[in-house]
Amino acid sequence: MSEGYDQVAIVTGADSGIGKATAVALAEQGFDVGITFHSDSDGAEETARLVRDLGKAATVRRHDLTDPERAATVVDDLAEELGGVGVLVNNAGTGSSEPLLDVDYERWRSVIAVDLDGAFLCAQRAARRMVHSGRGGRIVNITSVHEEYPRVGAGPYCAAKGGLRMLSRVLALELAEFGITVNTVAPGEIATPMTGQDDVPPQTGTRPGYPIARPGDAREVAAVVGFLASPSASYVTGSTVFVDGGLGLMGPQAAGALHSGDWRKG
Repeated sequence: MSEGYDQVAIVTGADSGIGKATAVALAEQGFDVGITFHSDSDGAEETARLVRDLGKAATVRRHDLTDPERAATVVDDLAEELGGVGVLVNNAGTGSSEPLLDVDYERWRSVIAVDLDGAFLCAQRAARRMVHSGRGGRIVNITSVHEEYPRVGAGPYCAAKGGLRMLSRVLALELAEFGITVNTVAPGEIATPMTGQDDVPPQTGTRPGYPIARPGDAREVAAVVGFLASPSASYVTGSTVFVDGGLGLMGPQAAGALHSGDWRKG
């Protein structure tokens, strides 16, 4: 339970994966939850059902961040319906898989719009409400290990996630006086539909190049988000928490290319 700030969390892109797990984790902590989705309405309604099964209110809205200015108004809609906003989790995102020399400007802009512009505008609207309430709040931005480490073929994504890290740090400085903390959570490879996997516990030993030799589980990321959204994290702001099984220690580009665990022998 939060102390002071509104008992309402808004989680973008909560129709599956990390967003879905986060919505459920926050409901378990006592929050009513606003859920957004882009195209999977059935998935969003399933998340809402899980939240309601925990005895908390859930409201669903479609959220198309390719038009970030219009999409950000959903934050206000959800806050009005649920009675405020104490926690915003910017989770919605998209990616790309082509060399920068082949990326056209329209594709570049679409990734930046979803992953950076949309997160900024949603954070701005939520933060204005938090400041106005005088009760503080929490903003958690889901980035990626690629906020720090590059990846071939993911230039727009890496640029957006790196930008979101720095945006979060500036917001942390500007919002601290209002009792609002801002942090980023940087997952590694997580077994979700976005990475072409199912929302099931991943099998150990399937990623020999990773220190913890498997993809992560969305619930493992959600647990960290839940901590940052809680009163226990009141002195944590402007930070990044990597949830990557040690992937960053290896260098994500190289780790994914290893087909054995021989590197462990030194």
